[in-house]
Amino acid sequence: TVNCLDQHVEKSPNRVALIWERDEPGTAVHVTYRELLDLTCRLANTLKKYGIQKGDRVAIYMSVSPLAVAAMLACARIGAVHTVVFAGFSADSLAGRIVDSGCKAVITYNQGVRGGRIIELKSTVDEAVKNCPNIKHVFVAQRTDNKVQMSDRDIPLDEEMAKAASVCVPESMDSEDMLFMLYTSGSTGKPKGIVHTQAGYLLYAALTHKYVFDYQQDDVFGCVADIGWITGHSYVVYGPLCNGATSVLFESTPVYPDPGRYWEMVERLKINQFYGAPTAIRLLLNYGEEWVKKYDRSSLKTLGSVGEPINSEAWHWFYHVVGEGRCTVVDTWWQTETGGICIAPRPSEEQAEIVPAMAMRPFFGIMPVLMDENGKVIEGNDVSGALCIAQPWPGMARTIYGDHQRFVDAYFKAYPGYYFTGDGAYRTKKGYYQVTGRMDDVINISGHRLGTAEIEDAMTDHPEVPETAVIGYPHKIKGEGAFAFIVLKEQTDNTDRVKEELKTIVASKIAKYAVPDHILVVKRLPKTRSGKIMRRLLRKVVTEQSSNIGDVTTLDDPNVIKEILDAYQKYKEK
Repeated sequence: TVNCLDQHVEKSPNRVALIWERDEPGTAVHVTYRELLDLTCRLANTLKKYGIQKGDRVAIYMSVSPLAVAAMLACARIGAVHTVVFAGFSADSLAGRIVDSGCKAVITYNQGVRGGRIIELKSTVDEAVKNCPNIKHVFVAQRTDNKVQMSDRDIPLDEEMAKAASVCVPESMDSEDMLFMLYTSGSTGKPKGIVHTQAGYLLYAALTHKYVFDYQQDDVFGCVADIGWITGHSYVVYGPLCNGATSVLFESTPVYPDPGRYWEMVERLKINQFYGAPTAIRLLLNYGEEWVKKYDRSSLKTLGSVGEPINSEAWHWFYHVVGEGRCTVVDTWWQTETGGICIAPRPSEEQAEIVPAMAMRPFFGIMPVLMDENGKVIEGNDVSGALCIAQPWPGMARTIYGDHQRFVDAYFKAYPGYYFTGDGAYRTKKGYYQVTGRMDDVINISGHRLGTAEIEDAMTDHPEVPETAVIGYPHKIKGEGAFAFIVLKEQTDNTDRVKEELKTIVASKIAKYAVPDHILVVKRLPKTRSGKIMRRLLRKVVTEQSSNIGDVTTLDDPNVIKEILDAYQKYKEK
């Protein structure tokens, strides 16, 4: 926090640190570095008063706001480890993360506000902590005027902060002490707590923020990501604040109150760099250009894309319509595990070419390699392979909390001596990198990474559903959607009821965005003789490539393919 706050307060205390673009349009709140330090210290002293110490874990379940940023920084200031849980996650998801990380406290709001709707945050926390004996206190701040149920464990945060001292001496930390953990999905099992440490992470976030976006002093940096994701950690909070930037906090949605929201905000706040997700661009593209052209976007200099590979159509719309053909578009490739941007068109030589829809150039110190199936490095250009990184970099994750073996297995076992990203990539004739997408059972729904196994595990909880297989399929807006194949018990008669119940289960176990778009009932799933589900075949069915189904010799019974194709055709016609 000293790098993010104190150093700037000494030099220019009245510089604006945060512009909170609240859900209600036109009600932006400006917070200076001095005010943010004051907020952070009061919150830090409150945590200390209630027994939070160096090394303790604290869950943050809040919507995007200055107080949420202060909560992150307050933890950092006293040496506690924050784990931010996206405020769209269900009580079950929240409880799982609290238990896995051993949190002692939760910081939340009474309610959240998004897209004109109230989101019940406190009641979700109440539901979650029923199953979390470690939680000693829940700190509750007020985002709305509505009263919520408070128990002995609950502490009204605003009142406590008002009484707290506004000076808090920062804890002295080692460069490799834990700064935060953030849960992300893997191809198997429960979400994993990715651990980032102090010095390397902050350095990497700050450098990439400065050089990829060409951030200049007094620019207004507008990253519209939620703080519940790594993008919010690195490019809303830590990177920009370390650089003394003015960072926008976006609480709303791209279509509230109308599809001009982003661009109206750009005009009003005079945003210079805009960093968002391809899924939002694809959504807005459908509403037409007039919503963009209505507003003055002349302040924009750099446009960034994050969260999934951007398709060509969205890239061109972003460049020509939003940026009027005069803004640099940086398609950034990175992961929760990398801590910051690893491959992007900038920094580069001045005026160096940018190829649409391609991340292109590795950042300083990043050494990408492509590997073949036999674990050999692929030399030369115009080649495709598994994307690995050949040497460590400051921002890389250090471990998976409580399970270092899983960390080693997930990232370093497939290609010994290299970090395996889980993505495939193509290296062009000129040697640029184009990331093509996941190589494992992980899908990307609206930029949210989700292991298909998590959806399957949730659905198998239904008493009438013995087996499920979930795959990703191309979706016009979301990039990918989830398509579920389910087997029902023989006596089940009402399939529509079961489908609705399954959707409810997935929403309550994970989150609404995880609910499959399609659920198809089949007699059985395609399996190998050893019982492994062949998801590759299901993908071919859904993407309608059944004519080149490929090798089915390992299938237990090849007739299953025709059964599933027939069921799919019927479902489509219906």
